Amino acid sequence: MAKGLVIAASLGNCVHVAGAVHFLDLARDEGYDTLFLGPAVKVGALLECVRERGPEIVSVGYRLTPENGLALASELMERSGELERQPVWVFGCTRPVAERVRELGFFDVIFDGTDDIDDSIAFLRHGVKPGAGAPESFADSLVGRIEQKQPYPLLRHHFGLPSYDDTLGGIEAIAESRALDVVSLGIDQNTQQYFFRPGARDTRLEGAGGVPVRTEDEFRRLRQAARRGNYPLMRCYSGTADVMPFGEMLLGAIQNAWCAVPLCWYNELDGRGERTLPESIADAQRLIAFHGGRGVPVEVNEPHHWGLRDAHDTVSAAMSYISAYNAKKYGARDYVSQYMFNIPNSLTFSMDLAKVMAQIYLTESLADAGFRVYREVRAGLPFLSGDKNVAKGQLAASTALAMNVAPHIIHVVGYSEAEYAATPEVVIESCGIVRGVVRSTLFGNADACADPRVRARRDELIGEAKYLLGFIEDEYADVSEDPLGDAAVIADCVKRGILDAPHIVRPDDPAGAIRTRVVGGKCVAWDTDSAAPILERERLGRLKSPGLSVKRVIAGAAL
Repeated sequence: MAKGLVIAASLGNCVHVAGAVHFLDLARDEGYDTLFLGPAVKVGALLECVRERGPEIVSVGYRLTPENGLALASELMERSGELERQPVWVFGCTRPVAERVRELGFFDVIFDGTDDIDDSIAFLRHGVKPGAGAPESFADSLVGRIEQKQPYPLLRHHFGLPSYDDTLGGIEAIAESRALDVVSLGIDQNTQQYFFRPGARDTRLEGAGGVPVRTEDEFRRLRQAARRGNYPLMRCYSGTADVMPFGEMLLGAIQNAWCAVPLCWYNELDGRGERTLPESIADAQRLIAFHGGRGVPVEVNEPHHWGLRDAHDTVSAAMSYISAYNAKKYGARDYVSQYMFNIPNSLTFSMDLAKVMAQIYLTESLADAGFRVYREVRAGLPFLSGDKNVAKGQLAASTALAMNVAPHIIHVVGYSEAEYAATPEVVIESCGIVRGVVRSTLFGNADACADPRVRARRDELIGEAKYLLGFIEDEYADVSEDPLGDAAVIADCVKRGILDAPHIVRPDDPAGAIRTRVVGGKCVAWDTDSAAPILERERLGRLKSPGLSVKRVIAGAAL
């Protein structure tokens, strides 16, 4: 059932109608009937149409001289008293015109060109006016806010400064700016590892890589700082020790919007913790079950860790599937699948897009009514230049590429990250850059996914990743009922080099020692003997176990 009629026109002698037409397009998508009266419409003609048609909303625009716009708006205000029923009056204009017209206090909503598509959608969908700050206007859950803003993606940005007070004030400023939807709280390593063991904190490293947070109350204060502006959600990465109590604490203290936990990291493998690899995988599975059982979305932020370590594209694609598989197996119902573009940073845009398309295909093959997948995209940290002007261009370019996969969430990476952690000003500016890209690409962008080269590479990667996944299932079939969901199996795959990356240091077991190289814009496994790329069938054939040794490894794994 239609929500009612929306009429739009440009007033007086103004012939600029693009904004009016676009507003009507959005209104039509939201279930309204629409009527466009055209450019240069006289006030009397507009009111006559309003009297005859009885619209719910009337949107008028004027983009010329402020004084003339004020005169026309004043005439409309005075003569609108002739109507028996007043519609909702909307005015679209430039910022100088808006400054004058606001003085009248007549229009219900004024769009001045600084607002964005999601402001129009929120108004048409929920009656939320741009700049409105009532908390009930903004969904307080990840899925709720995604649904509230679709098709406009949520914007998330990492934020955490070495000073707690600076971080607190920065969150307030970011929330007031309405620049983003999710504050991704960046905590320092001391907090991630020693929150429940404060005596073990290394005071020399306080604030390294994020904000030091020492108590649950300090977390609560950070959450409270975001309760203003557009009331952004807050989330934080999992701990690297005491994983379960840390996850439970975050859920209570900051209403953690979703749990983000890796499978194979935050442990002895990357030096961000003291847990063994099998222990950390099992911890991740328990953390997934804890949040899934409480209806909290889960992100297994795993595949990009491999890409950041120059793993070949097949491993990144396969780990997308394994991550989602574990999330589903252990009880997540809403799954956030993050796709980091530009890793390694020498990938071409076309081959990078193909890799992400393969990851999406494999991940979403698991989706069903009980397992909903939400796409999150971001630029890769190694991609951004230390030159801030270049980095701004790279951030925009990477976002334009990522918009090809219709993300639900964009993890905005501050343009300063190659040199220093983002300040509130950098966060707000970086989100503005991304908003500009979204505005230009959300509707009617050219479809890079249809490029035959991209599709061919996507299909090739899907085939290679399926071979890798099948190899793991076959190799461990005799020792595990579900190899892809078995912490000991996954850990053993890393130890043996089945899952491998060049940056993994294995001083006691150099058997994997994979080499990769970017060839033709794609990252491939590289055979140093033949100086050529190597496919999974040959690479994995060299790692095939005689069988008994695998059983001994699995039987002895510590869970």
